[in-house]
Amino acid sequence: MTGTAHVIADDAEALTVAAELAAEFRTGAARRDAERRLPRPELDRLSDSGLLGITVPREHGGAEVSAETLAGVFRLLAAADASLAQIPQSHFVYVAVLRRQGDAKQRKFFFQEVLAGRRLGNAQSEAGTKHVQDIRTRLVPQPDGSHVLEGTKHYSTGALFADWIPVLARGADEELYVAYVPRHAPGVTVVDDWDGMGQRTTASGTVRLESVLVPRDRVVPHHLTFRGPQLHGALAQLLHAAIDTGIAEGALAEAVEFVRVKSRPWFESGLETAAEDPLLIQQFGELALAVRAAGALLSEAARTVDAAAGDLTDDSAAAASIAVAAAKVQAARAAVDAGSALFEAAGTRAALNGLNLHRHWRDARTHTLHDPVRWKVQHIGRYVLNGTRPPRHGLL
Repeated sequence: MTGTAHVIADDAEALTVAAELAAEFRTGAARRDAERRLPRPELDRLSDSGLLGITVPREHGGAEVSAETLAGVFRLLAAADASLAQIPQSHFVYVAVLRRQGDAKQRKFFFQEVLAGRRLGNAQSEAGTKHVQDIRTRLVPQPDGSHVLEGTKHYSTGALFADWIPVLARGADEELYVAYVPRHAPGVTVVDDWDGMGQRTTASGTVRLESVLVPRDRVVPHHLTFRGPQLHGALAQLLHAAIDTGIAEGALAEAVEFVRVKSRPWFESGLETAAEDPLLIQQFGELALAVRAAGALLSEAARTVDAAAGDLTDDSAAAASIAVAAAKVQAARAAVDAGSALFEAAGTRAALNGLNLHRHWRDARTHTLHDPVRWKVQHIGRYVLNGTRPPRHGLL
């Protein structure tokens, strides 16, 4: 990364650049996963391309693309390399936090950083606590108005590759804040100890924060995000749904290519090629329906988020969250099912470790554990049956 990234002009250019990068990233995805080779060169290409700056508001020089375009970008990248697509998910979430809660000075500074290609990571989740929202990392105020960070974070996707690490912490008032900390600030240690079976190259490891000094102007009051109607959770979950949709599409495409080129027909079929087998045709038809449904729900959810952003009320925010929840459920199911069905459809050779076709299922199974879709189904049911709006907790 040069620090002088290209600035993308509009939605159309964002999708064009994403498609070009996806084609480039796809060629080495299986090997990077198999060898757990971290994608630093690819991330630098992503930074230099300008894609990381596409949600910066126009008044700050960015393209301010729609949620539909942003979801499309993630969908393209995830179909090529699910690990690579996962890394910038938090980047865009914490750019959005700055848009909503940052002051004028913070927005000006960080938006210029993002437009220059700087990457935001993530240090929010903690292990060993009561539940996911039991945040114990502390932001301790100092007499001069600065703060000191103390805590340990896990599943910190993107932190290893970041220029800035947004850290979720509780202040002296027990409210939630985000501290934007330089990756190499004194007291910050990023440990590459992620050993998940899937998304192997996200480096979603540990971040240790030991007496990290944070100036006053690097802290944002995140708790205010949830005081009124908000799209924080809807946007974050939309990107997760886009990643799952991309995984499903990537798995289906690879299964189709394998069956067409490499699979042998079952001897009882009496056919010359596996692609003529009516049983396989039926299976691929069913898979295509599931994957197309995921894509359609993703597009609908993104448009609902865009509509709510233009007229944000309790009702429009609720409609956006429910639409995104529906997309996330379908995408998660399609990704896992497509990744699994690939083997049955393609045949025994598809299981060879050297081909690494199992990365699609491993990526899907790992990524869909991020938050349980069973709770999304519950919120959808309550909304449809009783008109109950979903809660404002950032995961819906």
